[in-house]
Amino acid sequence: MRAIVENGFAFVHAGEMRRCLEPFGTLSDWPLFASSWNDLAVDEYLADRGRFRKRRYAVYETSPDGSVVRQPHQAHHQHVEYNPLFGGVERWFEPVTPAIGASASLLAILQFCRATFGALAPAVRRWHVEVHQFRIEAQPGAAGHPTPEGVHRDGVDFVLVLLVSRTNIASGTTTVHGPTGSELGSFTLTEPLDSALLDDTRVAHGVTPVTSLDPTQPAFRDVLVVTFRHQEAPSLRV
Repeated sequence: MRAIVENGFAFVHAGEMRRCLEPFGTLSDWPLFASSWNDLAVDEYLADRGRFRKRRYAVYETSPDGSVVRQPHQAHHQHVEYNPLFGGVERWFEPVTPAIGASASLLAILQFCRATFGALAPAVRRWHVEVHQFRIEAQPGAAGHPTPEGVHRDGVDFVLVLLVSRTNIASGTTTVHGPTGSELGSFTLTEPLDSALLDDTRVAHGVTPVTSLDPTQPAFRDVLVVTFRHQEAPSLRV
């Protein structure tokens, strides 16, 4: 948490991330959780730019008692300030399946986020939480773009990007940028559970395109993205 306070972001290696998650639940169903990325739907909103992105989506809400409750399925909406490609558009994605939405692995991750981000903004009593399952595919002769909108902010308070799988790809380097656009840091998520935690109010981020190492084999980058946005007036950060 200190790195987020001081720099606006933190890169957490897989081993450390696993230790951070332990107090919040079990990853005993991780194989099933990770395999669900094989059942994502094509992001039709990118159809005119390629079919390299697949995804599912869910919304949760946290309560002061510490519960994290899934909400009815709804559209994903971003302001044009944060997403020049699709800002202002209500985008409807296929929902995260009920089994994965209630899985032990996902709930442990969400509780970790609630505790970590809640400690950074202790006056926030309720959080609007969005969960995105992303698969970015690299095709023979065509790169996959994890952030087709370029370097951006998500328009929330905090973001977790957690690697689920990385198969037969090169690059996919995360870059973090300050308000003036200067690069503050870069790192590549390579192992399952490698994670980036971002204070979206202070830094922007992007990910370089991924290319296939062996064009005859499937090539993809699977990540879980979780965003937290306050449900009431923002608090002073600690």
